[in-house]
Amino acid sequence: MFGLSQFHKGIALRLLAALLITVMSAAVHGAAKTVPVGQIMFWRSALAIVPIIAYLIYLGQFPHGLRTKRPGLHVTRSLFGAFSMVLSFVSLAYLPVANAQALAYLAPVLTLPLAALLLGERLTMAVIIAVGLGFAGVIALLWEALDLQGQGTLIGIAAGLGYAATMAFVRVHTKRMTESESSSAIAFYFAIVAALAGLVTLPFGWISLSAEAFGWLVLAGASGGIGHIVANEAVARAPVSALAPFDFTGMVWALGLDLVIFAQFPGALGLVGVACITGAALLVSFRGQRT
Repeated sequence: MFGLSQFHKGIALRLLAALLITVMSAAVHGAAKTVPVGQIMFWRSALAIVPIIAYLIYLGQFPHGLRTKRPGLHVTRSLFGAFSMVLSFVSLAYLPVANAQALAYLAPVLTLPLAALLLGERLTMAVIIAVGLGFAGVIALLWEALDLQGQGTLIGIAAGLGYAATMAFVRVHTKRMTESESSSAIAFYFAIVAALAGLVTLPFGWISLSAEAFGWLVLAGASGGIGHIVANEAVARAPVSALAPFDFTGMVWALGLDLVIFAQFPGALGLVGVACITGAALLVSFRGQRT
């Protein structure tokens, strides 16, 4: 990659991953204007399987890279992950991409106290401050939502909070799984379970897809699947703690996509909330670099 060191290649790949995941969120937001959440979930997950398999073939790990020693853990992780995905998509359906992404940043903040409770990790003052700052941001978003009548904003915020809480559990659970399971296998089985969960909603009213809606779904599946691969490649080249702060460039992309594509932008309190939550997540990330 133009003579860059492995470390700097890792940073470049992490920046690309942040962009791809933000594009996926924007595509889900665009599709959710007309497409039911279950239908979005099916297409997002089913289409993501293609790049995951292609990645395994590229690494020479297909199909043996999908072998698992603990299938029960995949079922638990995938079911919680699928529920978390539903909440994320509901949040994106009712909120601007930047607000929904800010709420998603609460996941790493909530992961740390949960890890202290379930894994016995130390709860430091930095974690306590980060949690407090994160929830101050949520209060700011809720306060702004009270002025937005009839837009389902409170539903979006509640779903975003639910997503952050369930994703915190998923992250702790996944950390345990990585002791015996590959990240590609975890991603593959999650995509299978999430696609099946989305398919179950077919009798409840899927729609005939317009060209625009199908385009959003293809973009969501492709960017989500490729984003996972690029994130894995970044981790292979640089320490996780060094890469973590670059995840938050996604907020810049989210604000830009909201403005350019959807003509949406948070109000003053919304921006305060976004800043507080992003600051809390950054504090958690820099704490990770020091420990």
